Amino acid sequence: MKKRTFIKIIFYSIASLFLPFKLSSIEKKIINPNLSEEQKRIMFGEGTERAGTSPLNFEKRKGSYHCANCNAKLFDSVSKFDSGTGWPSFNEAIPGAFKTKVDYSFGMKRIEYHCAKCGAHHGHVFDDGPGPNGKRYCNNGLCLIFVPE
Repeated sequence: MKKRTFIKIIFYSIASLFLPFKLSSIEKKIINPNLSEEQKRIMFGEGTERAGTSPLNFEKRKGSYHCANCNAKLFDSVSKFDSGTGWPSFNEAIPGAFKTKVDYSFGMKRIEYHCAKCGAHHGHVFDDGPGPNGKRYCNNGLCLIFVPE
C-alpha cells in the first residue's frame, strides 16, 4: 500500500470518529418502541451483531425481509444467499429501499446502507457477491423481520 493511501485511510478513520454521520431524517423519524436495546444500538448507533448469531442465517422459506423498525420491505427471499460470513446476505435489494454513505470507521472504505424510510442502519454492501450485479448486502439479522409468503 502506498504511503499516501495509508495516510488517507488513517485520516478518514480518525475524522469519522469526530464527525459522526447523521441522517437528518433519523431525527424526525420515530424509533419503534418494541425494539430491543441491542436492536436500537445496531440500527441507530451503527453497531454490528456478532457473526453467526442470527436465526435468519438458516431461513430458507419464500417470503420477504422487512426493516425491524418501520416494516419497509427491503429484500425478497430469492436474493438471499449463504455468503459464509455469519450474517444474512443478499445480492439485490428492493429498488429504493436503501440510502448509502461511505464509512471509513473500520480503517478502510466501505459502503454503509440505511433504510430509506426510517434511516436505520442495516449493514454494508460489498462488490463480491454472486449474480450479474456482484453485490453482497451484509445485513445484521436483528435489523430484519422475515415475512413468509
